Amino acid sequence: MKKVFHKILSVLMAFVVLFTTMSFTVDMHYCGDSLVDFSLFTKAEGCGMEKAQPAKSCENPSMTEKSCCTDQQIVKEGQDDLKTSFNKLTFEQQTFVATFFYTYINLFEGLDENIVPFKDYSPPFIERDVQTLYETYLI
Repeated sequence: MKKVFHKILSVLMAFVVLFTTMSFTVDMHYCGDSLVDFSLFTKAEGCGMEKAQPAKSCENPSMTEKSCCTDQQIVKEGQDDLKTSFNKLTFEQQTFVATFFYTYINLFEGLDENIVPFKDYSPPFIERDVQTLYETYLI
């Protein structure tokens, strides 16, 4: 039960870190008071009403009608302070990283050939078979 609880908790914490560092943008296009288009990753498409601009009158160009369409954009920025910079290491940290790297690489370094130290020696002669004599067998 404890292992299952730890696994569930670790997955939940991974999702918390993922969603707090993720940033996204939501685009919405309203025509009047009604939502016409909604988009998460691309720009929201219009309804076609914003293209129908009234013809500008020559006598009063400053008076133009406002469009009934509006675009709204919601931007959610993620956290950026989780990134650690490794360009400012102290001398002790550099020494630790170099030592750890050297020992880790040499940990998996093997011998060129498999050396068997008892290859040239013959096994000792058995005078009597003790297992058969006392009738003790490993199962």
